[in-house]
Amino acid sequence: MADKKYIINYEEFASASQMTPEDRELVAAAIDAQKGSYSPYSHFQVGAALRLTDGTLLKGANQENAAYPSGLCAERVVMFFAGANYPDVPFETLAIAGSDHGVLCDSPASPCGACRQVMAEYQKKHNHPFNIILVGSKRIRKFHCVDDVLPFIFDSLSVD
Repeated sequence: MADKKYIINYEEFASASQMTPEDRELVAAAIDAQKGSYSPYSHFQVGAALRLTDGTLLKGANQENAAYPSGLCAERVVMFFAGANYPDVPFETLAIAGSDHGVLCDSPASPCGACRQVMAEYQKKHNHPFNIILVGSKRIRKFHCVDDVLPFIFDSLSVD
């Protein structure tokens, strides 16, 4: 038996003002994207903003449905839109912001496992690591690749 450690690297900011102008723009876009949330059941609005490597900025919001699990998380909304409309353009940075009843959460909202797996698939598809920014009102976390939000990514099936 070998005892091993997995270290997760990330940056933490007290506010967006400490970030680069590009990241501040993406944080603002993720917060703004929450306006498109349809969340009459949970009242938890999530916005996601995605910058592609060509500079294109896209937004998505969570969409709930009375017939669970027919809804979709904001992250997957924007990633699937990018995949369908910009299939050959890698992702640069994905920012995610969550609010409860219209109030930005103190702590950053973390993506669910399904969203993390979709992130991993796009990172692998494009062979291009991308940043993930998790936005909260009291702190913002920035990860520099999907592996740091989803260690031991499922990639055992070959799509060749």
